[in-house]
Amino acid sequence: MEGLDKLRPLLRSFVEKGPAGCTLSVTHQGKTVFEDYVGVADVESEKAIDQDTIYRIYSMSKVVTCTAALMLYERGLFLLDDPLEEYLPEFKNLTYFDKNENGEVVKAPTTRSIQIRDLFTMTSGLSYGGDGDEPAREVKRTLTALREEQGGKITVRELSKALAAIPLAFDPGSRWRYGLSHDVLGALIEVISGKRFGEYLEEEIFTPLGMEDTFFRIPEEKKHRLCSLYNRSENGELTKNTVMDEDYQEEATFESGGAGLLSTLGDFSRFTHMLANGGELDGARILGRKTVEFMATNQLTPEQHADYTWSYLKGYGYGLGVRTMMNPALNGSNSSIGEFGWCGMAGTWMLVDPKEKISAVYMQQMLPNFEEIHQPRLRNVIYGALN
Repeated sequence: MEGLDKLRPLLRSFVEKGPAGCTLSVTHQGKTVFEDYVGVADVESEKAIDQDTIYRIYSMSKVVTCTAALMLYERGLFLLDDPLEEYLPEFKNLTYFDKNENGEVVKAPTTRSIQIRDLFTMTSGLSYGGDGDEPAREVKRTLTALREEQGGKITVRELSKALAAIPLAFDPGSRWRYGLSHDVLGALIEVISGKRFGEYLEEEIFTPLGMEDTFFRIPEEKKHRLCSLYNRSENGELTKNTVMDEDYQEEATFESGGAGLLSTLGDFSRFTHMLANGGELDGARILGRKTVEFMATNQLTPEQHADYTWSYLKGYGYGLGVRTMMNPALNGSNSSIGEFGWCGMAGTWMLVDPKEKISAVYMQQMLPNFEEIHQPRLRNVIYGALN
């Protein structure tokens, strides 16, 4: 894959116009075929990004959570169509926000339960908090109040119970909406496994794969390795952002399956290549090959897919917690059908292709993240280097 050298000037161009630093690793058939570190992990100290740098991977945590849940699925401990209330009883007798004949927002009883499948596929009706519409505003109010009541120390189980008490964004299974489904999936993992979520991930995934620098809470002795997160202004000025780091501290209790993990380039490259290698790496079997294939199979109906409208994901479907390539021509992509992965809020990105046994991990820490600019370009150069 000699063409991968084209990635070096591309990464440098990213840093010239965006993040303070970035790094990329590409693995092919079990071998690291490209790795580069560009720029700094902290502007003020001019500390260079290197192999020890730790990153907030935000929503790439979702792929770890879904992998962890699929391990329990493979053990026969649940079925995808099981009602969630059989495991998390707070999800009985749900309501959702509907509109009446006058267009007014009203609360209505759901026509069916949330199924475990809905958590994987973001079709549960669980929303993120925000200011966009009534479901988002209700989640924001509820979670803000919960954190205030608990002094900031909440657990994933408490989150689950709080969400179950408010109306969903829609009738379960009827639409797609990016939200807190995978955080609730973390609560489900706790109930089924009988272990704290982070403990389960450590024992079942991180230790077997040798991922020593992947965790929810950063140990004191590793804090100096955490990459700084920056807000970028329209004129390119970078301002350090620490307001979202509360849950990474050692005394924190919340373990977000949707956005909470920290990791390094090396650690997460091992995780992604395990998936590219059919669920196994260096003798550690995490998932079965057929389960990885199923994970990367589009799960959305046409009606649900109509809500999956992020422009740079044209041509992709959505599997069990991952984007999955269905129509490369529609996306303008030279990647394989079935290429899959996800990304994180600060611009981190992962690519997995079991057909070619290729994987890639890109790390940066910047808001806004420029994902629609960076990530397709990285993907196209990587596939252009395949013989």
